[in-house]
Amino acid sequence: MKILLPIDFSRSSQDAVRFVASRETLLGSNPQIEILNVHAPVKRKPSFLFGEGALDDYYQEHAEKLFSRARRTLESAGFKVSETMLVGVPDQTIAAEAERYKADLIVMGTRGLGALKGLFKNSVSTGVISLAHCPVLIVRGKHDEFPDSLRVGIAVDGSAYGEAAVRYTLKHRKLFGDHASFTIINAVNDYRGAAMTNVTGIALPTLSDKDIDQLEKNEFEDTVSKVRPIFAAEGITPDEVKLVGTPADEIAAYARANGIGILVMGSHGYNRLKTAVMGSTAAALAAHGIVPLLIVKSPKIEKTAVKTAEPAKA
Repeated sequence: MKILLPIDFSRSSQDAVRFVASRETLLGSNPQIEILNVHAPVKRKPSFLFGEGALDDYYQEHAEKLFSRARRTLESAGFKVSETMLVGVPDQTIAAEAERYKADLIVMGTRGLGALKGLFKNSVSTGVISLAHCPVLIVRGKHDEFPDSLRVGIAVDGSAYGEAAVRYTLKHRKLFGDHASFTIINAVNDYRGAAMTNVTGIALPTLSDKDIDQLEKNEFEDTVSKVRPIFAAEGITPDEVKLVGTPADEIAAYARANGIGILVMGSHGYNRLKTAVMGSTAAALAAHGIVPLLIVKSPKIEKTAVKTAEPAKA
């Protein structure tokens, strides 16, 4: 597995490094890890005054301070790392380096700005989620420790993106530990609220509790039945959890209250503006959740990857 680990001086970035260092089970498969520091270009006037050589030395000195700390943490855990320093627009440069490096995963910290606030303050993590072609694991909040074996919550919505999240998770099971447990999470529509009125405000016939329970059960079953065979093929029987209401709110609350160590979900990968305006569940969880969030964007890539990984038929 090839992991790209962009770092800066933030606490969340340090937590991202510690998360990777905690992956004892992954260590056995000899992953390749590249630590990346992207330095925003210094404005023209200082560059002119100090000269290109001095400016390059400044970039390298800044990067080495970051690399030395991350290197120490990762190498003490047994991981071997490479280091790259680049100058450019951070989110664009990170996404481009992930493409060049052929990364299987980007792991990075985030301050967790809200969706609209992140849009206008140029949230790097939001930009990377939007631009990168490979999955992105976002670490935010303050974490005292990351156990090797995690309780993994996989949010599905019946789409191919949810199926891709399941496929990626099972393909890279070593990332979550030998004794990881898996929970399928689906947030169904709140039919009790929807049954009150229609869009014109006219009262609709009241549904009985039994009718509402059946609607929720049917919606949940339609969604979860699409991913059960993927788990069954790996000999895994996951827990299944039905939530009711706004997906981002309900999933975040469930994860916090039930010891979920990492959330995995598919995302359509909208650009920044569209994500903010449309209220993408992935963007909302990245902005407001405190549990590490792994976002998988491309169902085509994941289906191809799983298929080609199978032994050739005789």
